[in-house]
Amino acid sequence: MRRIKFGCGGESESNEQKRQELDLPPDGGELVLRSESEGSGTKGIVISDHQATLVLPLVTALVGQDLSPKFGAASICGRRRDMEDAVAIHPFFCQREQDSATELHYFGVYDGHGCSHVAMKCRDRLHELVKEELGTKVGARTEWKNAMEKSFGRMDKEVILWTGSEMASNCRCELQTPECDAVGSTAVVAIVTPDKIVVANCGDSRAVLCRNGKAVPLSIDHKPDRPDELSRIQAAGGRVLYWDCPRVSGVLAMSRAIGDNYLKPSVICEPEVTVTDRTMEDDCLILASDGLWDVVSNDTACGVARMCLRGKGLVGESTSNSCLLDGESIRENADKACSDASMLLTKLALARYSSDNVSVVVIDLKSDI
Repeated sequence: MRRIKFGCGGESESNEQKRQELDLPPDGGELVLRSESEGSGTKGIVISDHQATLVLPLVTALVGQDLSPKFGAASICGRRRDMEDAVAIHPFFCQREQDSATELHYFGVYDGHGCSHVAMKCRDRLHELVKEELGTKVGARTEWKNAMEKSFGRMDKEVILWTGSEMASNCRCELQTPECDAVGSTAVVAIVTPDKIVVANCGDSRAVLCRNGKAVPLSIDHKPDRPDELSRIQAAGGRVLYWDCPRVSGVLAMSRAIGDNYLKPSVICEPEVTVTDRTMEDDCLILASDGLWDVVSNDTACGVARMCLRGKGLVGESTSNSCLLDGESIRENADKACSDASMLLTKLALARYSSDNVSVVVIDLKSDI
């Protein structure tokens, strides 16, 4: 048995000391869920996993006035030896100067490769860089694009600096490769505002909007054989070789990523950014790593999520498998439907023999209308 720690900002010391034991495999590490707070409101939620093979659903809803979209998340190691995915959720992470009542909400999925440390650093740091670049004056599409591109670029530089530092020598990937330069991560980030959904994507994780029952992809996977990406790689002096699938230099199965310094300039960190106006027909937004998308289509994922949000999801299963954040107010406002949707999608991926880690975030876009 190993322990899973729960902590909520603003909770009493007795609540922070509570522990719940889960039956986890003996080769994994400790799993930590933490909630960052500012004042009395919950400000951010982070999923952290160290080599544990487990099913981790995260369920929460925002408490207080002007509720943000409700959301749920699940992350599983699946058939992989190590867990290299990371998920970050930061409600109310930024405020716009022109409208003090309008808060921005951050959701991110990071799929690491080679080791987990780049994904974990993105989880811990990227939302802070986005906030700094956004400042307080955002709104125009060009401003969003510039802010996200600068944030991803800064994140990439921080990762590269870290890999050259003494701290990198303690990373477990040093046992497998000569240097941490052979490590990277995807990043798909969604910022939800009352009127827009801003998605920045780098790699093959994906964001899909369910609008009036239909799947609307808000990002396009960065695969080496995508015609425009193939041309860019070749122009940079790189090659795409086929080894089970198209790979940059026969190694990396994506054409953009944060990190992977040894494959630059063929592999770049520049995200593609989309800004989508929200409508009353929007049902939900799904962010997920390729462990889901490799085996589940956009339409199927939207259908499952929509079914759960309509109350036709898991019956009597999600509660026993759920890891709810500690704190009475969080428990009372936790969104079971989003939890069911994320959990069911991860189970579907496993049932379809996904061979990768699977991380899913489901955001109910009707809950804040």
